[in-house]
Amino acid sequence: VEERLDPTGMGSGVIIATNGYILTNNHVITDQRGQEVDEVLVQLSDGTELEARIVGRDPKTDIALLKVESDSLPAIPIADSDQIRVGDIVFAIGNPMQIGQTVTQGIVSATGRSHLGILGENAYENFIQTDASINSGNSGGALIDAHGRLIGINSAIVSPTGGNIGIGFAVPSNIARGVMENLIEDGRVQRGLLGVTLRDLNTDMAEAFGLDSPEGALVETVQDGLPAAESGIQRGDVIVSLDGEPVTNVAQLRLAIAQQKPDTSVTITIIRENKTKEFEVVLGDLDNPYGKDQSESTSILEGVIVAPLDRDLRQKYRIDQRVTGVIILQVARNSPYADGFRPGMVIVEINDRAVDSNEAVREALRRGLNKLWIFDNGSFSYLALRLS
Repeated sequence: VEERLDPTGMGSGVIIATNGYILTNNHVITDQRGQEVDEVLVQLSDGTELEARIVGRDPKTDIALLKVESDSLPAIPIADSDQIRVGDIVFAIGNPMQIGQTVTQGIVSATGRSHLGILGENAYENFIQTDASINSGNSGGALIDAHGRLIGINSAIVSPTGGNIGIGFAVPSNIARGVMENLIEDGRVQRGLLGVTLRDLNTDMAEAFGLDSPEGALVETVQDGLPAAESGIQRGDVIVSLDGEPVTNVAQLRLAIAQQKPDTSVTITIIRENKTKEFEVVLGDLDNPYGKDQSESTSILEGVIVAPLDRDLRQKYRIDQRVTGVIILQVARNSPYADGFRPGMVIVEINDRAVDSNEAVREALRRGLNKLWIFDNGSFSYLALRLS
């Protein structure tokens, strides 16, 4: 039986190394279900078609890295996107509407655009906004400066009609380059973790905390056992700089921390009771906050990360010593079990069988309906879970 592959769409890409590395958007190589496509074909400007391997992808920045087998491709130089300014002339290159390679001109309309909701919850949005014409098919293409250097990867538009109205967004080249380097070196993007929840300040809040301006990030909670708590940062501190660079808001700080690798030492300056203090913080791993061995913290149910309940996790989630089982650490938004599970919930029994390890959970689960005895919010209850 011949396997049939259905085409899912087209987009653009940018050759960034002569040996065949190509940057594009994650959504360009993703099907309608949000899954990675089976095959990617790259067509060069001269019509040559090459099969590409997906090196890796990062949905949180909408960046993906491809590799084709070649050692003589023309590659674009990459500029420092932190140096661009509003009003700079830019050009968008891509294949809009599948009509062929197209170049449009515009200016940088804004930088640091975030909170747009384009990439979803917990993503890292820090877009360059441009009025250079971007349409369907431009995704993954280059935004270049007047010197022909890459400053961004065209990613999205805002439009009530679906067509260009002069509001387009590109992922800055510095972010794209960082993702690329992580994918080449490690096969995944490693992100630093501070271990706090933050909120932006307004004028009244700034005055209440004795600040001259609302710039900074207010620490609302500090998670026990994680880097911020270990270094001495407390609830009510206002973070005003990271490694000497001013912190203006939560989005900026969150992105800056995420661009650092785990185990990186950073200097965080805070204001506490009108006094400035500095802390040296060794960042944790966003994907593995408590340093669990990956064999001990895995996804048994799609999008649900669980781990054996130990002393550190008991302390974090305030779980009584009498409760035993496996604890849910993370539930993905798109998980089919997102409505039933949440972080901090403990699975004590499955089908009347006590579970205290990931292996025990695997052995106890069965196709069809499962009966779970759980501990959540200080009380025990039953939960029905159906597996297909």
